[in-house]
Amino acid sequence: MRRFAVLYAELDASTATHDKTAALVRYFAAAPPGDAAWAVYFLAGGKPRQVVPTALLRQLATEAAGIDDWLFEECYQAVGDLAETIAHVLPPPSRRSDHGLAHWVEERLLSWRALAPEAQAAALREAWDELDAGERFLLVKLIGGGFRVGVSKLLVQRALAQHAGLDAKRLAQRLMGWTEARATPTAARYLALLSPDDDAAGDAGQPYPFFLAHALQDGVETLGDLPQWQVEWKYDGIRAQVVRRRGQVWIWSRGEELVTERFPEVVALARTLPDGTVLDGEILAWRPGEPQPAPFVLLQQRIGRKTLGRKILADAPVGFVAYDLLEDGGVDQRERPQHQRRARLEALLAETGAPWRLSPCVSAADWTQLADWRRQSRERGVEGFMLKHRDSRYGSGRTKADGTWWKWKVEPLSVDCVLIYAQAGHGRRASVYTDYTFAVWSRPPAGPDEAQAVVEAIARREPAREGALQLVPFAKAYSGLTDEEFAAVSRVVREHTLEKFGPVRSVRPTLVFELGFEGINASARHKSGIAVRFPRMLRIRHDKPLWQADSLDTLRELMVGP
Repeated sequence: MRRFAVLYAELDASTATHDKTAALVRYFAAAPPGDAAWAVYFLAGGKPRQVVPTALLRQLATEAAGIDDWLFEECYQAVGDLAETIAHVLPPPSRRSDHGLAHWVEERLLSWRALAPEAQAAALREAWDELDAGERFLLVKLIGGGFRVGVSKLLVQRALAQHAGLDAKRLAQRLMGWTEARATPTAARYLALLSPDDDAAGDAGQPYPFFLAHALQDGVETLGDLPQWQVEWKYDGIRAQVVRRRGQVWIWSRGEELVTERFPEVVALARTLPDGTVLDGEILAWRPGEPQPAPFVLLQQRIGRKTLGRKILADAPVGFVAYDLLEDGGVDQRERPQHQRRARLEALLAETGAPWRLSPCVSAADWTQLADWRRQSRERGVEGFMLKHRDSRYGSGRTKADGTWWKWKVEPLSVDCVLIYAQAGHGRRASVYTDYTFAVWSRPPAGPDEAQAVVEAIARREPAREGALQLVPFAKAYSGLTDEEFAAVSRVVREHTLEKFGPVRSVRPTLVFELGFEGINASARHKSGIAVRFPRMLRIRHDKPLWQADSLDTLRELMVGP
């Protein structure tokens, strides 16, 4: 644990890529394989389940520190991070532990889940008494499932490749699926990961790293001649790879989760592929006979299901839309140009004789006509266009080194809404309010006086009267503003705080924001009856008074669409 804590401190203290890479390489050179295996898991984005309830962590830390609950809460509010607060308030350890990361995870953390609260408390007290502040911080992060550090998976791949003397792309492919929940990190897997022998590191179901598109910020006219680009609709589903090898089928999501069992329809279709085939594409909810996919909300019904009964299979049928060929006949196709991979994909799917859906290529006279069609995206059940250069190779991650894919998405839906709750961020943003809850009016106010009366009633902590005008919360967002804007909003939050609910502050309504989002649908789980997808702040509307913010009627109109 000590070595991993030192690595964490080095990574957290630097913003320089070179320094972070050097720290990672030093760690991998010194750490035992079992420890390094778990370090790769956490650094690459693996998330352990919560081991001990947060309430128990707080209670035990308060007791060990000999302080009152209110003082712990004040410390937490000042620090902004539970693990850091606990690490600071605990008394110094009476002994030191030399156990490595693998021991702490495998012999302790994973076994604590099955313990009764009394046994968990005893185990925690013993652990805290043999770790220093930095190690305690990491332990609490791992216990709570909230471990985060400022390194990308790409940086971890590069450091491992440098340490092992392997090609970075080769290492990136081997690392696919490393954080999958059912694949426990072990010393043997780590050594195979770094082996110069591809057979030793091989896994029949191994997918390839996904090639990711860049968001198109400039006008499409900057891309040159339209015939140089392969144009496809951008679907709103689950990006996935279908792997067919050794008579079996594996389905991997872009998040490197093995989801084969969740989509039996796709598995049945994939069995028509010859061995040694890997397809890239999109899993979509798609009802038989319909000309376009169903909204993403229908697909969500399948995502969280552990068991699939007949009803859910009938109510939310799925299909796979293929748009790239990564392996053919057991041979990697990623270095072939886009147009050649596409031609072979079309021929391969036709040879199966099965009802495969192939992402259609869109032909237009010019960029202007394509822009006109793009405006019809929502009516077609898509998000816009994918623009793939005909000569691009299939790269690893979001890179332009092998060619370029652009996502030319339709403009987001947006509403003007009111800030009503705020919560501070974490780490370096612990003193800044960055997580906001927004509301719209239950109906359009008759004018500024009626809206102001609601604000005054909120300030007096009066509950909303049934049927009366009120502000209804509908979305949370934490991205879209600059650091300067976050700081300015934080000042407003502090000046206009009405109540505190742990880390959350209720705020006197004073600010209007334009909130953008990708989709909207009805939801029985939300007070507003509406849920939005991927909300983000587009701008602060200093020019708009509160009473002119949008209402639930506006959201309902967006939900119905044109």
